[in-house]
Amino acid sequence: MGHFGITKTLEVLHEHFYWLNMKRDVQRMCDTCITCRQAKSRVMPLKLYTPLPVPKEPWVDISMDFILGLPRFRKGRDSIFIVVDRFSKMTHLIACHKTDYAINIADLFFREVIRLHGFPRSIVSDRDVKFLSYFWKVL
Repeated sequence: MGHFGITKTLEVLHEHFYWLNMKRDVQRMCDTCITCRQAKSRVMPLKLYTPLPVPKEPWVDISMDFILGLPRFRKGRDSIFIVVDRFSKMTHLIACHKTDYAINIADLFFREVIRLHGFPRSIVSDRDVKFLSYFWKVL
């Protein structure tokens, strides 16, 4: 069974079981649980999200995302790379392949966005850190 911390696990166990040093055993099990160590951070306690700063001019702060798994269309492309200006909400929809690497996406970004609007100051994305890091290096 999964657990929700020491207190909740003890409550569930007390309904059906009891043994000597049960609290100590549950504490030890929860402290050494690999899943909990990965999912429950002690460094950054749970707190409210901080909103992004409001942009003051167009095409300086942008967001990007992907729509994946579409039916294949022109030239075998099956995904859409979306770039949105956070100030004006103007959007560029760029056809791409699901398997494109950061270098290909950076090339599309340069041809379709930077040549029209210049280089952004910040990019917000839900992609992993490795992708964004490599994307910035390629740009």
